[in-house]
Amino acid sequence: MEKKVKALLDTITFLVFLFFDFVDVVLCVAYELLDELFEVKPFPCYCGKKLETKELSETLFWRKNVFREMGFLSFGRKICEAVKKRDDGNRGEVVNRWSDCGCDSCVSWMKKSNQKLHVVVKEFPQVNSEDGPREEATTENVIFLHGFLSSSSYWTRSVFKYLSEPLNHQIYRYFAVDLLGFGKSPKPNDCLYTLNDHVEMIHKSVISAYELSSFHLVAHSMGCNIALALAAKYPKFVKSVTLVAPPYFSDSNDETSSSMALNTVARKTLWPPLAFGKSVMTWELNFMVVDLTRHTHHSAWHSMHNVICGGSKFMDDYVRILINAKVEVWVIHGDQDLTVPLDCSNNLKMKFPQLKLIIVQNVDHGTVIFHRKRDFVKSLQHIWATS
Repeated sequence: MEKKVKALLDTITFLVFLFFDFVDVVLCVAYELLDELFEVKPFPCYCGKKLETKELSETLFWRKNVFREMGFLSFGRKICEAVKKRDDGNRGEVVNRWSDCGCDSCVSWMKKSNQKLHVVVKEFPQVNSEDGPREEATTENVIFLHGFLSSSSYWTRSVFKYLSEPLNHQIYRYFAVDLLGFGKSPKPNDCLYTLNDHVEMIHKSVISAYELSSFHLVAHSMGCNIALALAAKYPKFVKSVTLVAPPYFSDSNDETSSSMALNTVARKTLWPPLAFGKSVMTWELNFMVVDLTRHTHHSAWHSMHNVICGGSKFMDDYVRILINAKVEVWVIHGDQDLTVPLDCSNNLKMKFPQLKLIIVQNVDHGTVIFHRKRDFVKSLQHIWATS
């Protein structure tokens, strides 16, 4: 009976995703046609020739589609080429892409002359010594990076209110960042949202803007890849790195590493329902709301592929740099995480025994923080005090 149920589920899964493949190809042609009609500089489609740059993820070109392999796109491309020839020279300037909703979070950043990330800063005043005159306090800086389809509010509305002023004459400044393409931060259409793009904007908007000479990093999910890239670029600045549910998928082959990430976080399956939700996320169908809507299709799509999937091939090198620089790296993971499996952190610990791994029982990808805010903050304060 179990085999029959599995066979039935496999058949239904195949038919459902065959339909999605068909829709994917139809929309590909439709969007390319609309881009040619309405865009000043149409963005190239990834269904064609692979671009030769290591920063782009192989998964942008890799995911198989039976209709695409049958040459279904060739007829649509002929139409697009005809439109392009007719329309060249008649393009006007546009403010945002036709496919963007045009809401305030998508376009408000365009009104600012200084294009930096949106950063929420929580800063404590200096501490007075109870037993003597006022003493100069040292400053500890902490940068918080959110995960995929989130924003700085992930931290400001959860752990920030539990971060009380530490003793021992130390001031803590907390920086919660809206990553490039998310929240209230810029969402440029000519950006590929690679790891380097994210790192450069954090440097410009936080490290350089606030003249940080040292800092701790705390990151969740996709933000972990960006945190490792940032720390590896500035290892002398970093005092500690705390990774919460890092999507670590390592393999000796770069393409295998990227495809492992895509197949894990968005594999084609119908059951369980959460897994189905993740699989169709590659078609940008979101099953969460609020902050998760504050991005453009372009920024979310490229960040998923170039940071979560494509970033996997760089993780080992980044960790080695931090270990050689004697930067403490802590990993926190819930044992019930279905979004980023616990195996990710276990494999990371097995490959790099120097890392410190904390496995939290009976919590998942989100509740590892939200259902234990005070305990999570205590863990952070312990990490910062001992680093």
